Amino acid sequence: MAIIDTLLTGVPGSLVGKSHFVDLERGLPMRARELACGFPTVALDTPVYEAARLLVERDLPGLIVVDDQGMPLSILPGTQVLRLAVPGYCQDDPALARVVDEAHADRFLQALADRTVREALPRQTRELPVTDPEATALELAALMARTRSPLVAVVSEGRLLGAVTLQALLDWAMAA
Repeated sequence: MAIIDTLLTGVPGSLVGKSHFVDLERGLPMRARELACGFPTVALDTPVYEAARLLVERDLPGLIVVDDQGMPLSILPGTQVLRLAVPGYCQDDPALARVVDEAHADRFLQALADRTVREALPRQTRELPVTDPEATALELAALMARTRSPLVAVVSEGRLLGAVTLQALLDWAMAA
């Protein structure tokens, strides 16, 4: 199986500052290591259908694509999987999606059967949303916003520790 299911748990922790990115009780900044959680990864040759199944089964916003050493190469957002599955003519002209008969429209994910994660990745090289465990919540938010990524991989000493998802970051920020 091409899926490398890395489930390492982040270490819970603390926060600092005078914004909503600070733990007011302790006055310490929230760090990536405290928001990170174990996160599944996929390889470039993983079938996209398997990646889509993993996104659905675990209700994930995306997946971390790793190299042979388990280091992040890219982030595969769920929307990029859809871009590969949905016919180009439907993406270019949404009105055409309406005229496709129901039997075919409901099976658009079957188009992924023989495709790999490598094919689903964006063609343009963008900044990789990767940070170290000491990044603050505001640094994480800025990285997510800048890279338009729903998750950030947390790496330390050449090892993937986990990921911080947009949902985890927003949940924390709203509670702070």
